Amino acid sequence: MKSRSPGMTITAITPQLRTTDMDSSIRFYTEKLGFALDFRYQDFYAGIRAGGQTIHLKLVDEPDPSIAYVDDEDHLHLYLATDDVTAYAAELKARGVVLLRDVHTTDWNTKEIVLRDDQGHTLHVGEAL
Repeated sequence: MKSRSPGMTITAITPQLRTTDMDSSIRFYTEKLGFALDFRYQDFYAGIRAGGQTIHLKLVDEPDPSIAYVDDEDHLHLYLATDDVTAYAAELKARGVVLLRDVHTTDWNTKEIVLRDDQGHTLHVGEAL
């Protein structure tokens, strides 16, 4: 079902994650997760391309304060949808990514994995069943 406001169509939603080490985060998202660097603006901002979507990274002085809250409350920072989470999990492990939770089926009819990025953000990758 499409949601549309009069006169405006949303074509994408772009999350922004904080990083205290831009180079490390770019390496994680490109080398470990297999995404692509879309752009880099000076030394404090970058865009990572994941399929047809973009994740923005912003350099900050202090770690993201939401990381501890997300960990304590079993929340997430990003949910990435894919069509074959089992194959992607195998790719991640081959690249040295440690999964917090390996492939599992959820009560809400998805198959998912859970991991953290280089900064501690919690990422869920899921496939609808």
